[in-house]
Parts: sequence; C-alpha cells; structure tokens
Amino acid sequence: MKKLKSIYSGKTVLVTGHTGFKGSWLVAWLVLLGAKVIGLSKDIPTDTSNFQVSKIDNLVDSNFVDIRDQDSVLKVVVESQPDFIFHLAAQALVRPSYESPIETFNTNAIGSANLLDALRYLDKDVVAVMITSDKVYDNVEWKWGYRENDRLGGKDPYSASKGMAELAIRSYAESFFINSNVRIGITRAGNVIGGGDWAIDRIVPDCMKAWSMRNSVDIRNPNSTRPWQHVLEPLSGYLTLGAQLTVNPNLIGEAYNFGPPASQHYSVANLIDKMSQYWESVRWNDLRNTDMKSHEAGLLKLNCDKSLADLDWQPAMDFEETVKMTVEWYKYYYENIDESMYSFSVRQIQFYQSQAERKGISWA
Repeated sequence: MKKLKSIYSGKTVLVTGHTGFKGSWLVAWLVLLGAKVIGLSKDIPTDTSNFQVSKIDNLVDSNFVDIRDQDSVLKVVVESQPDFIFHLAAQALVRPSYESPIETFNTNAIGSANLLDALRYLDKDVVAVMITSDKVYDNVEWKWGYRENDRLGGKDPYSASKGMAELAIRSYAESFFINSNVRIGITRAGNVIGGGDWAIDRIVPDCMKAWSMRNSVDIRNPNSTRPWQHVLEPLSGYLTLGAQLTVNPNLIGEAYNFGPPASQHYSVANLIDKMSQYWESVRWNDLRNTDMKSHEAGLLKLNCDKSLADLDWQPAMDFEETVKMTVEWYKYYYENIDESMYSFSVRQIQFYQSQAERKGISWA
C-alpha cells in the first residue's frame, strides 16, 4: 500500500460514522497507512459491533456527536483541522427508514449539509469524500448497470434521503467550493458485506447470528439480486478517490460508482448457498410474498467504467473470495478462537492488498 501510505501517512483524517461497519474498517485501514484518525459518530449503532470487538476505539480520537447537531459538527471540524474527511455517518437501512422517515431525512440530508457547511470555516486545504449510496438512482430494475449521470430518484425514504444529500453536496460544491481550498468527491457503492457487520435487517448479519446459535433464518426476498462486494472494495475506492483529489482538480465534484463486475451480481439465495460452503448447519425460511408493505428493489446494478477510466480503480476479489473472507471472520469470532479480532482484520486487509497487487491494480 505504498502509494496510499505516501498520501495518508502523518495526515489528520476525520471519519464520520466511524463506529459503524464500514467506518470501523476504514479507521483500521487508515491507521495502517499511518494516519491520525478523528472520529465523529452519534453512538455505537449496534449492541455488538466491529468497533468494539476489534477494539477500534483504541485507534481513534472519538467524538460522540450527532451529525444533525450543526454547532457540534462545526466544533469538531474546526478543532480537528482535518486534511481529509470521509463522510459515512448515516441512517443506513431501508426498512427502518419507513419507521422513522423524518429522522432518516434529517440524518442523511441535513447531516450531510451540516458537515459541508462546516467546511466553509476551514482555511486550509481539505479533501472531503462524501459517501452516499447506490440507491440514489431512480431504480427501474433494468438489467444494465447505472452510470453516474443516470437520473437520481428513490422510492423509499432511505433512498430519497441519499438523493437529497447529493443535491446538498452539489449545491455546496457549486455555491461555495469552486476554486477553493475544499475538494469534494462523491461515491456510490453497491451492497457491502464483510466481517463485523451486526446491523439489523441485513442478510449476512441475520444469517451469522442465527446460524451461530444453530437457528433458522427468515429470508424475505431470496430472488433479489444485488452487487455483492466485500467491505474493503469500496473502501479502496474511497481512499483512491481521496488520494487523487489531492492532485487532480478535474475530479472535484464528480461522482463515482464502486461495485463488482457485471458478472458478479447474485441473488440472496445464491449468497446463502455460497455461505453454506463455509458454515455448517445452514437453515433458512423462505418468506417471499409474506411482507409486501414496504418497497424493496429486486434488481440493482452499477456500471463502474468511470471509476476505472478516471481513477484506475477496479475490484480485487471475486464472489467466492468475498464470501469466504466474510464467513471466515465470523467463524473466528463465534468460535472464540484465542486471537485478537483486530489482528485478524489486519490480516484480511493485507490479504486484500495482495489480491490487488496480483491483479496489478493501481493503488496497490
């Protein structure tokens, strides 16, 4: 990771949502790169979390602040004087967005605006990578991948809130950050899996928790197809975009998809079948057509050609490697192997790096 280390070593990096699944992995990676990491999160989002079991709290200066609290966000940004910001703080789940739509809109849209507004008070160069979602697109479930210039939409509150966040990002970029010290990039990633995810209502955590207790897991939509990728894949994209924004002004304000190849789109049932190869006593219940109160897309694909063309970024692992790494992490955790989960996570980051090197991917 010499290229990334040359960019991030010794730099101050603010990660919002640092206690979450993706945020905690990003903190671990940034520390390996030699960065000083500042965290901003409302709380630890799940009772069991990667942030806790991998002891990520020992690696980061945490600020427990609600992204909706404009004054507190401003204080953290101004006091930390970051060189880089990765904005992941969000209400990140579709089904809870139906239960708390206003909270979802406030967190994802107004929260993003609060962070952007705080950047106006920095007098130093700063790169801000704003992470939204693949669900910002107006998904009509066509069979080809969405490109970054396709129409944004969102039928459910979560998807709409992320689209609203992108409107805020573009407004601030055009209104305040043209030819300024602030360089903004936007990222959209497909469905992410990996060790340490215990979010409610997500396929891998639901399976791992149930199977660890030899229980059956309920599956709502086994035929739904998603662009499954390991958590380290989009994180490598975020880090690559952040690094290149420091030297390439043509990337400022641009959005980038990070996802697997077009051939790596599998159904939920395919994912479960693959996980069963690495976990014993797999049982699940098919609940399709029993809960149709809320909309959930059946097919979603991303086209990542722009990320390859502009950033020389591409995924490093195939579907089998992605699932194997994910299940192995949970097996180590649930089997209580006498080993630091942080050390195990570091080895997975190093393995991912070796796969990227083997494929000749630019950042590696």
